[in-house]
Amino acid sequence: MKASSTLLDIAHLSKSFGGLKAVQDVSLQVPQGSLTALIGPNGAGKTTLFALMSGFIEPDRGTVRFAGQDITGQTPERNARMGMTRTFQIVQPFAAQTVRENIAVGAHLHLARRRDALARADEVAARVGLASQLDKLASDLTVAGRKRLELARALATQPKLLLLDEVLAGLNPQEIAEMIPVVRGIANSGVTVLMIEHVMQAVMSLAEHVWVLAQGQLIASGSPAQVTSHPAVVEAYLGHGTAERLRQKSGPVAAGAST
Repeated sequence: MKASSTLLDIAHLSKSFGGLKAVQDVSLQVPQGSLTALIGPNGAGKTTLFALMSGFIEPDRGTVRFAGQDITGQTPERNARMGMTRTFQIVQPFAAQTVRENIAVGAHLHLARRRDALARADEVAARVGLASQLDKLASDLTVAGRKRLELARALATQPKLLLLDEVLAGLNPQEIAEMIPVVRGIANSGVTVLMIEHVMQAVMSLAEHVWVLAQGQLIASGSPAQVTSHPAVVEAYLGHGTAERLRQKSGPVAAGAST
């Protein structure tokens, strides 16, 4: 990764649910201004790790530092005010409200006046490709539209760090290809992005650095090319066939390239 100050620093995070060790002694650093990825098989503990970072659950052990401050166990609301915002795998917009009104909810984190929040919603909608659907009810959006709305609501909070939890899940190859530049544009605007993602060609295209989680433990980290060649990653997650295809296709997103 390029040299930069650390925005998020998690050290020795652990969380168990009964006898299940969901996250075990995980440490990683996210540099300011980077676009990085967290990958791994289903049930690896990726979403639990996001919840620990963002304050939705408290760790059994370990620390979370954001923008130089210890925020371990701090509420999601306070973390969002500091600039850490996350999206969710299962998108649940306010169905009876318009796209504009949904985005304005996020904008109200920092903007008290409704007029200002709605104006902010218009700006954010343009960034994620929803400008033509601002007056549409959220319930009338396609799956791809709802994914963009989830992204817009998070972006409206003016985050320093955006945690994207499978923002490409459920999209067809064309929709994935159309979403990639949106995510890249957010990162290029100065927002630090850490994404959980299963669409490996998107990870190869977007991420500067990748961490790989399996059974709650980090098993590898490095550039996308490095981790897809790592024996432990091939064994635990990718499989030999997928790993070989990814090595051969390091360019644009390939249709249907997911694991």
